[in-house]
Amino acid sequence: MGKILTAYFSASGNTKRLAETIAKAAGADIFEIAPPVPYTNDDLNWMNKKSRSSIEMNDKGSRPEIAGSVENMGQYDTVLIGFPVWWYEAPRIIQTFLESYDFSGKNIVTFATSGGSGMGRTNDILARSCSPDAKWLDGKRMSSNTDINTIKDWLGSLNI
Repeated sequence: MGKILTAYFSASGNTKRLAETIAKAAGADIFEIAPPVPYTNDDLNWMNKKSRSSIEMNDKGSRPEIAGSVENMGQYDTVLIGFPVWWYEAPRIIQTFLESYDFSGKNIVTFATSGGSGMGRTNDILARSCSPDAKWLDGKRMSSNTDINTIKDWLGSLNI
């Protein structure tokens, strides 16, 4: 087993909490995928068609900027990528992340938090933004409070 990175985007803190537990369970390094300007509650108001998140999600070509970068992505064999589910898929900033690095030959595993919706076709959508020869493993939607033993079992089922 090679070196693992847990990269995550969290607008409200739920995905961050889960990412920290996953990183601990996997013995992974951690990187926050964060925009230069954090999202406010108004930005996240999905009922407002002019909110920042609504505008980004309605534009499939939107690629929000990321503050910071992963140092030496080449050292990782597996990248666990976490996010909240927005409009039945990953926020556009995840596509920005995937388009920013060469994931050739790496295992990619997604994990998500959600108030109720599943991951839908998220992996299929994200795979189009990633290196074509990355290996996508089964992602999973979990509660932000998922216990470390459940996470270890999931990672073990993926041979991570």
